[in-house]
Amino acid sequence: MHPRNKHQGRYDLVALSLANPELKPFVKTNAYNDLSIDFANSKAVLALNKALLAHEYQIAEWDIPDQFLCPPMPGRADYIHYLADLIDTDKRKKIKGLDIGVGANAIYPLIGHREYGWNFIGADINASAVENAQAIVNANGLSDSIQFRLQSNENQIFKGIIQADSIFDFSMCNPPFHASLEDAQAGTQRKINSLARNTGKQPISTTKPQLNFSGQGAQLFCEGGELGFITRMIEESALYKNQCRWFTTLVSKAPNLPKIERVLKAIGAKKVKIVEMTQGQKHSRFVAWSYV
Repeated sequence: MHPRNKHQGRYDLVALSLANPELKPFVKTNAYNDLSIDFANSKAVLALNKALLAHEYQIAEWDIPDQFLCPPMPGRADYIHYLADLIDTDKRKKIKGLDIGVGANAIYPLIGHREYGWNFIGADINASAVENAQAIVNANGLSDSIQFRLQSNENQIFKGIIQADSIFDFSMCNPPFHASLEDAQAGTQRKINSLARNTGKQPISTTKPQLNFSGQGAQLFCEGGELGFITRMIEESALYKNQCRWFTTLVSKAPNLPKIERVLKAIGAKKVKIVEMTQGQKHSRFVAWSYV
């Protein structure tokens, strides 16, 4: 993980249970005689996230509806910290970011503001997600620093969100991974099987695996999958080249990188960087480009 990431090592589940008592019933001793939770249980993961936000980021009020994405905190924090390294060379005192697909959890703006004092605009096509994110921000007294905009056209990314007078230091995005609902369900099944193997349990097969890792609808899949979405994002970014210093997006599938780099070269990006990240056994990365 990034050296500034607060989620190094094992979770202190005793301290976290004090921060959020809802977590305590889910804390059990595992086969290795260590305290742990069942990471395949969406309610346990939700309680853990509430505890982490309260304990590490002083976010006292946070909750999301059942059908929305419950994000893994270490990876989300890593994106923020590596993004801070990227924009630090600009020596800007007041940083403003744009989170595309902010979701009901608003996790990137919350961590970014608490860790670095950044201001954010969060955009999403789901009105219920925007409403929930706004409620979280209001409940924690952060409405002056974090605002939200509803994207009314599902075929647009920056259009309708970046206004004529908008200036951003960066944009960030966790794009849909899959090209269809079937692909998303298959991906969730793989995660369930992986968690089962790691805990010594037998994999459970189901025709409709619970999507408690990945959210719903546009959070999961879109036409063309990840590569199609990022390609459209790059094409739209050229329209706002003077209004955002760095455009960035996570790329879950490494084989997509060469194609993304070719699109960026064709569109005229002046700088392109690929930032690799590792959280435990998971490897991830984001691509960043600038027209400046």
